[in-house]
Amino acid sequence: MVDRNDPDVALMLRVKEGDLSAYEVLVEQFKQPVMNLLHRLIGDPDEAEDIAQNVFLQVWKTRERYEPASKFTTWLFTIARNLGLNEIRRRARHPADSLDEPRPDNDGQPIRIVEDSTSSIPADASLSAELRAKVEEALMDLPEKQRTALMLCRDGGVSYEEIAEVLGGISLTAVKSIIFRGRAVLKNRLKPYLKSGEWHKK
Repeated sequence: MVDRNDPDVALMLRVKEGDLSAYEVLVEQFKQPVMNLLHRLIGDPDEAEDIAQNVFLQVWKTRERYEPASKFTTWLFTIARNLGLNEIRRRARHPADSLDEPRPDNDGQPIRIVEDSTSSIPADASLSAELRAKVEEALMDLPEKQRTALMLCRDGGVSYEEIAEVLGGISLTAVKSIIFRGRAVLKNRLKPYLKSGEWHKK
């Protein structure tokens, strides 16, 4: 069990008691990290926004069953990943379904998508649009676990132990291996482009 005085856990425990104001704070605080994870997972910002809404709806619906057995973010990111994987499986079953309809969030405000999400990617804000597109392409070519682990490690500030839980209870060694391989692939693909200005085609 984690410390119930942890701010995130304490906030979720208020939500568990039906505190709507706490729920609104929780959504505002964690909407962006969840959006970023889902965007990296499925590659569709509009669909990521829609699924993020479902994540927080599920948080509310299942609030009474919440127990702080691990960090709150671990629990939240696990829900997000599971719903994201459900969407990937749904797409595989119904590839002709259109996912292009706009889906505004509940308060009508736009949700910013973070474009850089691994420590292997240059953080310079002046990167060209072309390079950013190639970075995105390289990320989406990674296996799902590598994408998820890299995103959580960089943007989510999540420990390797927590990542292991989010990825289904795998070992710490496996997490380190997944992150190492993902970074190696990104560096291999980005290095030729950064040196020559040309993109390395597989």
